[in-house]
Amino acid sequence: MNKKNLPIYLSIAVVLGILIGVFFGGSYNNIYSLTKTSAQEQKIKKLINFIEQDYVDNINTDSLLDGAITEMLSKLDPHSVYIPKDELQEVTESMQGKFVGIGVQFRMIKDTITVVQTIKGGPSIKAGIKAGDRILMADKDTLYGKNLRSDAIPNYLKGKPDTKVILKIYRKSNNSVFNVNVTRGDVNIKSVDLAYMLTDSVGYIKLDRFARNTYVEFKTSLSALIGKGMTALVLDLRGNGGGYIDIANRIIDEFLEDDKLMVFTKNNKEQVEEFFATKIGYFEKGGLYVLIDENSASASEIVAGALQDNDKGTIIGRRSFGKGLVQIEMDLGDGSAVRLTTARYYTPTGRSIQKPYTKGEKGNYYKDYQKRVNSGELLSKDSIKVVDSLQYKTPKGKIVYGGGGIVPDVFVAIDTTAYMSNYYFNSINNFAFDYVDTNRKKLSKWTVDSFIADFDKDNAVLNSYLKSINESANPSIKTKESIQKYLKASIANVLFGDVGFYKIIHKDDNMLQKVLELERKKK
Repeated sequence: MNKKNLPIYLSIAVVLGILIGVFFGGSYNNIYSLTKTSAQEQKIKKLINFIEQDYVDNINTDSLLDGAITEMLSKLDPHSVYIPKDELQEVTESMQGKFVGIGVQFRMIKDTITVVQTIKGGPSIKAGIKAGDRILMADKDTLYGKNLRSDAIPNYLKGKPDTKVILKIYRKSNNSVFNVNVTRGDVNIKSVDLAYMLTDSVGYIKLDRFARNTYVEFKTSLSALIGKGMTALVLDLRGNGGGYIDIANRIIDEFLEDDKLMVFTKNNKEQVEEFFATKIGYFEKGGLYVLIDENSASASEIVAGALQDNDKGTIIGRRSFGKGLVQIEMDLGDGSAVRLTTARYYTPTGRSIQKPYTKGEKGNYYKDYQKRVNSGELLSKDSIKVVDSLQYKTPKGKIVYGGGGIVPDVFVAIDTTAYMSNYYFNSINNFAFDYVDTNRKKLSKWTVDSFIADFDKDNAVLNSYLKSINESANPSIKTKESIQKYLKASIANVLFGDVGFYKIIHKDDNMLQKVLELERKKK
């Protein structure tokens, strides 16, 4: 698994998340019927019939219509999008937080599907599949030596619930080949990447998305950390591209007192819907820090904005993405759907955080990150442009701004010293897997904490990696330090999963260091 969660590598994944993000569940079937007669609909039907019957060449009118819908939506706002039927399942799975399959994380190693990790609670663990196993066949389909693309592999491993697949497995540790019968089932796509205690009193939860399963995972993690003595929480929303508004509101409700306004929406008819906190809050008296960055969007901004406007906790980081538009998914009847913007949302003080856009110019809209780089905004809070006319005041008198993202209470610049090129990321990930795969028995003695404290103190593994790469790369001292940290984190990721990776990365995390500094000042 490539760990591209560092800020500079997030943009592409987050843009995808924002494009497919949806705030309200369900569909909109009752509003527009496919059988509805109208002049516009008849015009489209006639045109398609003319093309099918009379056009000089054979044309796939399905793909033609898909292109027309995409082009039509491109004239609207940047977040109204068409989702073809061959993509809708994956989008739906991401938002529901689960899929039906065998439950493995894999990568292609020398043209063979190699299990990096089995997913906790998934069918593969129950069937006895282990990290490092190579999947050679699925039923009668040969999967090795065929140059299969990674995105084609799930077609062989996913399926309907309770269906069976016979996998032929090669296990390197004992040089054996054998068959495993796996019954496909629900596999959780986790929303809580990590939850642990930073100190004896400060807990940490990283949220990856706001999917259907997010609140349950969050509440479970919150309760566990409270049980360990947590009095202050760090809620990490960096790189979180959003999701369902009702899930965001349930999480906000854990921190705000009864009847506090969390967010409100307004549609094209000026109809307003308000959402208030209830009595269920589990951490209303606790300390709170929320981490955001330029890739925190939509539901992440709803959370940050609601807490900031209610003077709850401290928002730390950099100005968020700036998405204040609400989408509803509308079923088009053939397995495809559109996500159409139907309202704007506003934070409790009344500010819209939607950044400016020109209809029909999505390309420029998503170049905002480069604009922030060029302006120096990622390095200095003084470079953040705010509009005085969009100034608002919280109940305790704090000045906040609308018009383009959440401006944090405490600014932390992007860490430019941690930069590494994709060359190093890719080669480190490959080296880390190969190293673990070759030394699994020796590495099994390590725990997460002992690994973090003592692994590779003599730099033998680091030197082995440096010898394996092109000598002409010749990394600088700073780059070498970044390589050392990322290599250790990548090996920990293969061994222990996200908890191993992030605990190492977090040791030099500037935002977390700022949290600990603020906590020390409080005491």
